[in-house]
Amino acid sequence: MISIKNLSHYLFVSFVLVVILFYGQNILIPFVFALLLWFIVKQIRGFMERAPFIKNKTPMWLKNWVATIILLVSLNALLKIVMHNVTLLSHSYQKYQNNTSIIIQKISTKLNPEILEQLNAFLTQYNFAETVLSLFNYSTNFLSNLFLVIIYALFIFLEEPSFQNKISLLFPNTQNKQSILNVFNKINDSISKYLGLKTFVSVLTGLFSWLALLFLGVDFPVFWAFLIFLLHYIPTIGSLIATVFPSIFSCLQYGELLPGVWVLLLVGAIQFIIGNLLEPKLMGNSVNLSPLIIILSLSFWGSIWGITGMLLSVPIMAIIVIILSKFPKTKPIAILLSANGIPE
Repeated sequence: MISIKNLSHYLFVSFVLVVILFYGQNILIPFVFALLLWFIVKQIRGFMERAPFIKNKTPMWLKNWVATIILLVSLNALLKIVMHNVTLLSHSYQKYQNNTSIIIQKISTKLNPEILEQLNAFLTQYNFAETVLSLFNYSTNFLSNLFLVIIYALFIFLEEPSFQNKISLLFPNTQNKQSILNVFNKINDSISKYLGLKTFVSVLTGLFSWLALLFLGVDFPVFWAFLIFLLHYIPTIGSLIATVFPSIFSCLQYGELLPGVWVLLLVGAIQFIIGNLLEPKLMGNSVNLSPLIIILSLSFWGSIWGITGMLLSVPIMAIIVIILSKFPKTKPIAILLSANGIPE
């Protein structure tokens, strides 16, 4: 059981950590992304090592560099396509904004005057293109810190070969050393599996959504598919937001409500099938987090680090549960945070 004294210590330490996380986010966020980059590169490296020649004959530093280059080249190609679509959108958004009045006229006969007046005020003040561009600007701001992320990741790779040796020197006791190594191995396996499967599922969602938007004739389907892919990393609400944005845009594009309904139904069906049927079967219990804790952590990390915190909430909480489960005094907290009460 947790005593009152221990609880007060936990609350004080938690408060200090929240302050550090909030005021140190400019340093911590790039470092966390560097860790995720390291996990992803390790996944690519592991895939490459399925070839016996690469696994046995190729030095570790070369495998790391090749895996990193593959990842960065893929991201660069994708971002060039997305930026091209955003440029086209920024040049033609006024045409879509002008369709707002057409939509208002078409639904004016179906709504009472009070609701119509409120809707008119909302649509007049709301600049959809500005919202989309702000999302893209947020992404480009992150890319401006990409150099710092790569520097952090480089030093993590440099530390990796000597990590076990340092653990051995820090913990001469064989049992303690093995316990620490088990914690890091558990974190590595859990986060690597989560990121790999989540990325695969997000790619599938983005790909099928792109095909659906292409079929429905929605402009800039690559941009919307990329946004859907990215937002799918945010638990629960990410899929909802990712479906609403192209639906609203299709209404502005055609000046009709029906295209937006079709986008909502078709893309929503893709999100539902993949998110509720395919993803649970693939993911299983890879991060062992309670659904309630996932929602709460989404709100908590989102309030501290914004959209970045939402994207990182699940991996961070998974790491916290694994670490807490290895110490007797904090294991009760890990039990409460876990999905099935068994954090090991």
